[in-house]
Amino acid sequence: MSQYKAYPAYKDSGVEWIGQVPEHWEVKPICRVTSVNDDALSDSTTGSTRISYVDISSVGYTEGIKQATEMAFEDAPSRARRKASTGDVVVSTVRTYLKAVAAVTDEYADCIFSTGFAVLRARQLEQSFLKWMILNELLVQAIEAHSEGLSYPAINASALVKLKSVIPPPEEQATIAAALDCETARIDALIGKKTRFIELLKEKRQALITHAVTKGLDPNVKMKDSGVEWIGQVPEHWEVKPFKYILSAPMSYGANESAESDDPNHPRYIRITDLTENGTLREDTFKTLPWDKAYSYLLSDGDILLARSGATVGKSFLYRETNGAACFAGYLIKASCDEEKALPKYIYAYLQSHSYWEYISGSNIQSTIQNVSAEKYSSMVLPVPQREEQATIAATLDRETARIDALIGKAEQSITLLKERRSAFITAAVTGQIDLRGEQ
Repeated sequence: MSQYKAYPAYKDSGVEWIGQVPEHWEVKPICRVTSVNDDALSDSTTGSTRISYVDISSVGYTEGIKQATEMAFEDAPSRARRKASTGDVVVSTVRTYLKAVAAVTDEYADCIFSTGFAVLRARQLEQSFLKWMILNELLVQAIEAHSEGLSYPAINASALVKLKSVIPPPEEQATIAAALDCETARIDALIGKKTRFIELLKEKRQALITHAVTKGLDPNVKMKDSGVEWIGQVPEHWEVKPFKYILSAPMSYGANESAESDDPNHPRYIRITDLTENGTLREDTFKTLPWDKAYSYLLSDGDILLARSGATVGKSFLYRETNGAACFAGYLIKASCDEEKALPKYIYAYLQSHSYWEYISGSNIQSTIQNVSAEKYSSMVLPVPQREEQATIAATLDRETARIDALIGKAEQSITLLKERRSAFITAAVTGQIDLRGEQ
């Protein structure tokens, strides 16, 4: 942002987290320039009324409002009450660390929002400037800092609107808003391109894995019909057999214990929420179980964990001793390969394939709650080459997917930097650190 000049003169805002502001700008409580929670759904709304509901989890600081869920009012949570109009800004007053702040666009103007949001509406303020004023990272941090509670931090709407913000003159509000609209649109377009690039790389990665674990690496090998729709043809010399026939023991469920401890001297307690999309364990969800409770569920090198229910059904994790002592929770299923028949790395690779996910999708098709039991996993048919070929396939996939993962990592890092630039530019503009007059 070095291309932008500063304002000629500044003054102390009187607010520690704001600092210096342009001399001719004002600093006022948010309630002086907005109204809050003007509209609510009528108490006489009938149960059959269809609504589009937006909860806290559907809003992101950078992404805005991501989705709305259509449902009958009688099926909606009791907090489905807030109404908003185009140009309003919704700010989460609960779990404020999520930074669920977004402007309401035409697409979501008829939605019903959770009472966990404060809905702000411009009054003594240019409507176009309101969203940028609230998206100021310093203000978002102040909202979080003024929240009360550790595990479920929250702030009252009345306390939120007492927080102070920087208010430029009306003509500058419009200028700043227009400049921010233009620059953030440019950054968002770049983020969109990189996001699509990542999606293409992930598709390429899965296609590479799928081909290797169902067709092998030899393009000239003779093929045969596997007899399984989602697998198709496989090399003639491969076997196709149920998962249970390559295991050293029947599949088993994990411990039904609450995750309350994070004592690093105890085995890690692996739960569905710990598993990332790329097959690693999250660090921010680390929990443990005492040795006496963990003992019967301790994992051995090469064990594979499979998620059995919910939105994460089908997700898998290959445990290695380098992960440290660990046990697993009840919503996960353990599969231990007989390594004379199947290498864990090869089987784990198959669990990333499109063929595998076709099976998972088909197993859920008649169920309202996504669930794949140990019995279903055990009976899942999969292609099994000889051990030596499994090792070659696994090594090749390690090498090729590492290249793709490196490209994905670079693109993700670039997106992170773009988001940081976006946030910094907004904050600099709405707090007067840069002068955008004459930029349009």
